[in-house]
Amino acid sequence: MITPEWEGQYKAFNEALRYMLDRQSGKERSIQTPWPKFNDAMTDGLEWNTLTVIGGRPGSGKTLIKDQIIRESFILNPAEDFRVLEFQFEMVGRTSAIREFSSITGKTYKELCSAGTVLTTNTFDTCHSHAKERIKSPVDIISTPMTVNQMREQIDAYMELHKGKKTIITLDHTILVKRAPYQNNRLDMLFELGEFFTQVKREYPCMFIALSQLNRNIDSPDRAIDGKYGNYVLESDIFGSDAMLQHADTLIGLNRPAKQKIRLYGPDKYIIEDDKTLVLHFLKARNGDARMSFFKAAFERMQIMEMDTPPQQERR
Repeated sequence: MITPEWEGQYKAFNEALRYMLDRQSGKERSIQTPWPKFNDAMTDGLEWNTLTVIGGRPGSGKTLIKDQIIRESFILNPAEDFRVLEFQFEMVGRTSAIREFSSITGKTYKELCSAGTVLTTNTFDTCHSHAKERIKSPVDIISTPMTVNQMREQIDAYMELHKGKKTIITLDHTILVKRAPYQNNRLDMLFELGEFFTQVKREYPCMFIALSQLNRNIDSPDRAIDGKYGNYVLESDIFGSDAMLQHADTLIGLNRPAKQKIRLYGPDKYIIEDDKTLVLHFLKARNGDARMSFFKAAFERMQIMEMDTPPQQERR
């Protein structure tokens, strides 16, 4: 005997109407990020039960963006009761914490950790006070690389322990997930990972922020010619895009034009004056708007700031 899985469409419409009213009343809120234009491109921020994928080249700032979202999420969303679970396969927890100290002190990583520099009592006390406050935030880190199935087991156990509390789940980054013995290559793993994201975000009150690398298409010489559409990050540039695109609610391509020695960015020929200019391309925004936003990175302080206006354009 087959168990019926169908249901009347009235349920979906009732849930949609209730969700709309809850959003209007503030009962249901998105997680605000530090960047108003970023929030506006989404649905007033990061929405629950969604997957956001951020793809970028090494050194483009994608981990910085993820870290700043998490670091400031508890400050910017005081009315929300949530936890954070980070699958942090690329960086040990200590390094992540020191990057945070760098952000709040204005000191570089080297200034905080090098034996050749003097760490003042004031700087150390600032770090210590920040650590005491931050550990009050419910953030847990898993740094042991694991397969998709092992990640699922960890999340199931975590949600059971915390009685299904809302949770932001991050993954840094997708290609560092271990392949299972039955998977022939990374692409097999990524397809399973995409299905895993969709299953979990449907079952639990959570959201995912997953970081991804770009493939080698972006390094093609013709993509670095000034003033061309090819300067832009495209959907096809995201590593394993076929596996991720169908599952992602928001797909963001992150570019740091100076890395490719691009001086005039895209057909609108935005003038790139330094290597701190970042460009976020909202390649897919299921519940928001597709657009492009410019940011400035203070890499030495581990912070990213949204630019009020785009860079100047070359006069034609």
